[in-house]
Amino acid sequence: MCGIVGYIGKKPVVEVLIDGLRKLEYRGYDSSGIAINAGGKIKIYKAEGKLQNLVDVLTKHTEETKTAKIGIGHIRWATHGAPTEINAHPHTCTCGKLVIVHNGIIENFKELKEELIKKGCSFRSQTDTETVAHLIAQEFAQTKDLTQAVRLATKKIQGAYALGVMHQDLPGMLVATKRNAPLLVGIGEGEFFIASDVPAIIEHTKKALYLNDNEVVTLTTEMKLIDAENKKVTPKIEVLPWEPVALSKMGYKHFMLKEIHEQPDVIRNVLSGKLYNIDEPISLKEVKLTKETLKNLHRIQVIACGTSLHAAMVGKYLIEEFCSIPVDVEASSEYIYRKNVTDKNTLVIGVSQSGETADTLTAIKQSKEKGSHILIITNRPDSTMAREADSLVPVSAGIEVSVAATKSYTAQLISFYLLALYMAEVKGSLDEKTLVELKKELIVLPQKLEMILSNKEQIQKCAKAYANHKDFIYIARGINFATALEGALKLKEISYINATGYPAGELKHGPIAMLDETMPVLSILMQGKVYEKLLSNAEEAKARNAKLIALTNSSDKKLDELFDFIIKIPEVDEIFSPVIAAVPLQLLAYYIAEFLGKDVDQPRNLAKSVTVE
Repeated sequence: MCGIVGYIGKKPVVEVLIDGLRKLEYRGYDSSGIAINAGGKIKIYKAEGKLQNLVDVLTKHTEETKTAKIGIGHIRWATHGAPTEINAHPHTCTCGKLVIVHNGIIENFKELKEELIKKGCSFRSQTDTETVAHLIAQEFAQTKDLTQAVRLATKKIQGAYALGVMHQDLPGMLVATKRNAPLLVGIGEGEFFIASDVPAIIEHTKKALYLNDNEVVTLTTEMKLIDAENKKVTPKIEVLPWEPVALSKMGYKHFMLKEIHEQPDVIRNVLSGKLYNIDEPISLKEVKLTKETLKNLHRIQVIACGTSLHAAMVGKYLIEEFCSIPVDVEASSEYIYRKNVTDKNTLVIGVSQSGETADTLTAIKQSKEKGSHILIITNRPDSTMAREADSLVPVSAGIEVSVAATKSYTAQLISFYLLALYMAEVKGSLDEKTLVELKKELIVLPQKLEMILSNKEQIQKCAKAYANHKDFIYIARGINFATALEGALKLKEISYINATGYPAGELKHGPIAMLDETMPVLSILMQGKVYEKLLSNAEEAKARNAKLIALTNSSDKKLDELFDFIIKIPEVDEIFSPVIAAVPLQLLAYYIAEFLGKDVDQPRNLAKSVTVE
């Protein structure tokens, strides 16, 4: 969840580290810190809270930091220990000469800590990370070799980690390693970077090495790479597919608003190269599902977390509708701690924006061990999850900076439509006429989103009218139950209003007890087979004096009498309505949070890339 950066080269290191940490704030922003080697001495600077607090600290120390050319930095999402200055990274060994930054969780830190205390180590923080600093220092005392100390120490660690390590006595060396946590090495002209993610280094270089688990990289004036058994590894250098402009707000007040407005073009990007012509089959070049494979499938399991889980729920509906294959959807965090019956006749689909989500990554590894075909839907084709995949659907949303997922959700939805149609074509489960009609509707979705984005006034009025409510209920039926959950999640994430999504038919089975004049109920009311049923559920809520909002593509005049507020969206076939309905719900959450003065892009307690279980 945390973000780490490191640099060795000729540039002023503080500038590089702070710029890198700023690009990683989506990974956590409870506290931050850097360590540099200046004049042969390790110097550490930390601060609680947002990164700007660390910048303010550093402005008081410009003279002692300006000549430094090597350093490591960290921005924290707290796991072990409160987000205080003493628990902020970097952490040191007892003597203070060895310093580390860490992303991940050390599962056996208590046992290690007890052993290290017996050996005379003195602990200052509540973190699991400090244990690693002492452990590496113990090995370094024996080997006098930082690379080997890191390699040997990490053999004793259980859990997940990405580490950046420096030692005061080695002012020209930076060592890094990882296991079950993302880490890459950026390669510049006479300089090297380490980072948890691409945004931290993309302005400096587009050449990078993605470390594999248990590899140790040593950076001096050159780069050396070894594996866990001390064997030399030839680095595989890749060209990063990102552009620095993706990290600009482009005139929008927040990244979230910019990313909401990017969604029409995101859909076009997802469709590009996959849907050439409505009369031609869907082309998913990295999906290796044959007709024989699909014929032998007993079921499909889709595993995901958060917003990706809601996209997966829509995906279940589509695959069952188009392909008549039973689909289970489960939260990754639940999947990995129970006995499951995954086997070679099960297709397992993992969905993750980052491709590094710890629970989902563990789940797909478990499934892979049982012989299942693994298909990954991710925004990061360079991620660990993508590298584990047998089949891959890259969602092509581009870098998403705001913590609350918007354009990546829409891209995941479109990817599921393409996958379901692709499978239907391979399986022969839909007739040609139906396939053509579905593809026609898919192609025009971007224009319909542009219509919503160019007419936001009604959504803004609704947001202003309901911004001061403490609770919210979203209801829907059928394919849009997931849309209700996602709309409620967006509101919770960025406004901190207690919002809950329900299947509308379940309202009378308990939740209706909460309804009175203080409770807004938002109905996702799309024309189709559940329209009349949902309308009836809304009337039940009205009879309990709830304030009713409709998100609808209907021109039914009786809605004016029933609902207090109506948000109209373009007409769309019910099967595609989750794509169209998601955008006004994102905007509603955004404008409510803005009216309330919340930190839209960096909501409290959250991080975008959840790399710990």
